[in-house]
Amino acid sequence: MIVRPPQHWFVRLFAWHGSVLSRIIFRLCLNIAMSVIAIVLFQWYEQLGVHLTVAPFSLLGVAIAIFLGFRNNATYSRFIEARALWGTMIIVQRNIMRLIINLFPENKNLHKMISDYLIAFSWSLKNQLRNNDASYEVYKILPKSVFLTVMNSAYPSNKILLLLGNEIGKLRTQGLISDINFSLINNSINELAHVQGGCERIANTPVPFAYTLILQRTVYLFCTMLPFALVTDLRYMTPFVSVFISYAFLAWDALAEQLEKPFGTDSNDLPLNSICNTIERNLMDMTRQKPLPPVHQPDCYFNLT
Repeated sequence: MIVRPPQHWFVRLFAWHGSVLSRIIFRLCLNIAMSVIAIVLFQWYEQLGVHLTVAPFSLLGVAIAIFLGFRNNATYSRFIEARALWGTMIIVQRNIMRLIINLFPENKNLHKMISDYLIAFSWSLKNQLRNNDASYEVYKILPKSVFLTVMNSAYPSNKILLLLGNEIGKLRTQGLISDINFSLINNSINELAHVQGGCERIANTPVPFAYTLILQRTVYLFCTMLPFALVTDLRYMTPFVSVFISYAFLAWDALAEQLEKPFGTDSNDLPLNSICNTIERNLMDMTRQKPLPPVHQPDCYFNLT
């Protein structure tokens, strides 16, 4: 995610990092090339009686803009839902930790064990969603025996929740917590399972390929043919106007591609590392563990991962 300090609007017009321009610059260069070809060949195909006007492109452009708007709304909804799920995770984990601390104020070992499970769950889920190996981040948190149990599972994040539930079940079996408190904590663990399921649903269910494909084909064909319609009236100004119009359509398409997969590592995806770092700092502070890990900061390109 791009995190920039406040800027003057004029300075922001020239911002490069975080813009989708870097992803579409080659496609815009192709549009410039087509514009040059249209200018060079204009006299030749005009003699053949070929006349393209902007009228059909105006109608098609409105239709493309509407459908791109629908697609961007759909992908942005995925992004917002993903962020809401991770926000819910932060809240639920704080609630679980607060209940444990309130019920067992002197049991420091229990505090650390529960916080370790919760922190490991967040890092494990992050790596699962990004298709990364979670070994290092889980190993530095969980005891070796527990770590081996988790990493030998086909679904490490789900295994962590199971082990956490087992620990809460032991407290109930030993009569250390009442049925009401057990139900409260168990409901919170269930909520973490719902968050995990929601994230998996978003990660494993892309926007229908045919829907994306037909839009991209239409956009690329539109941007390719546009210079031949503009050259009749604009002549040598064709590349400038054509690139400006193409930039709008190609940029919307590129942004939708990024937002479609909110758990990735593109510039406009969710900063899952930073969110996990926030969870870790919160739970360690609640259990009075020192030192706290440093706060994640944006890199030199304003990208917060």
